Amino acid sequence: MGESSQTISPKILSVKWGKMEVEDIGQGKDFKLWPGGGKSWDWSEHGTSHSPGIQAGDCEELIRNGARIVILSRGMYKRLKISEQARDYLQENDVQVIAESTKKAVKTYNSLADRGEKVGGLFHTTC
Repeated sequence: MGESSQTISPKILSVKWGKMEVEDIGQGKDFKLWPGGGKSWDWSEHGTSHSPGIQAGDCEELIRNGARIVILSRGMYKRLKISEQARDYLQENDVQVIAESTKKAVKTYNSLADRGEKVGGLFHTTC
């Protein structure tokens, strides 16, 4: 999996339980995506777990790479929480946040990417 040099957010080609495929990046379980690229999302990098959930550190790379709208996929059954620190970090950086179940999050993300919005996201394909 690699990073793309384009400024358009990569399109999510498919998603099912435990597996996602992203244009120009490849297949994997969980992803961080932003305008111009993305990579696998390693939960251990910032101590992410289902509870307390997505961490502020998970969001930093998205903002650094130009995302102005952030999609937070909470899992297929919305079991992944979002920490208060992550919510505060995104609000402090004046980023629009959309938190949805994974399949809905993918549709929203692809729609925004198709419109050329500076969208990024964290995508979890189970729970």
